[in-house]
Amino acid sequence: MANLKEIRNRITSIKSTMQITSAMKMVSAAKLKKAQDAITAMRPYSSKLTELLQSLSATLDSDAGGVYSTEREVNKVLLVTVTSNRGLCGGFNSSIIKETVKTINEKYNDAAVDLLTIGKKGNDILSKDYTVIENRSNIFDDLTFDNVAEIAEQLMNLFVDGSYDKIEIIYNRFKNAATQIPQVEQFLPIQSVEGESKANLDYIFEPSKEEIILELIPKSLKTQLYKAIRDSFAAEHGARMTAMHKATDNATELRDELLLTYNKARQAAITNEILEIVGGAEALNN
Repeated sequence: MANLKEIRNRITSIKSTMQITSAMKMVSAAKLKKAQDAITAMRPYSSKLTELLQSLSATLDSDAGGVYSTEREVNKVLLVTVTSNRGLCGGFNSSIIKETVKTINEKYNDAAVDLLTIGKKGNDILSKDYTVIENRSNIFDDLTFDNVAEIAEQLMNLFVDGSYDKIEIIYNRFKNAATQIPQVEQFLPIQSVEGESKANLDYIFEPSKEEIILELIPKSLKTQLYKAIRDSFAAEHGARMTAMHKATDNATELRDELLLTYNKARQAAITNEILEIVGGAEALNN
């Protein structure tokens, strides 16, 4: 059994750790509320815009819209992986790394795959085994629509000029503070709607359909990428809050166990001292 001083030092250290994890939990909870409100408000708009885009692009064969919906033989693929810049968020980053490796090995085993990473943690691991054309981790320093739009424009240009035949986004979808769902979402080419919805497209367009598409497609793609990054951002704070909550609980449990051990050791030391005093008194009496 460790001596009393060692146990006291461990208890002090654990209490300090508890203060740190508890503070980080509170900070993440505050950030989560703001990020959750942002993604919750954005999802309906993004979903409806994507639906409208798919419906319109299904009727276009012209260069105005077809350039983003052209299906080509998939020889070269670009995967956009969204992780975080910081750790201490449980399995948030590892789930995306695993999903990326799984997608490459199972879905694109016969194609050349490159990565564009958003987040330092994913870049640090994936760059060891795969080709990363660019790391855009600085986007989290100022997460705005305009900054994300620059990345979306870059991706659109890479698809249009034939550098890549398919582009997908891999990110964590925010469900709640304790649940993040790894998502693989096709970015380009644009997927057209299936089934009955194609038949109900007899609209009168003002201005022309081509002009609307020319404005709508880039905006929809930028919104899709912004939503994915916002989703991941909210999921990150949820994962970190949950991880820090569990860490605080574990530290509390360990502290209580050490306190019990300390009290037992202290009681044993006092008992031994009493026995020594009684033994010495008996010896003097004899």
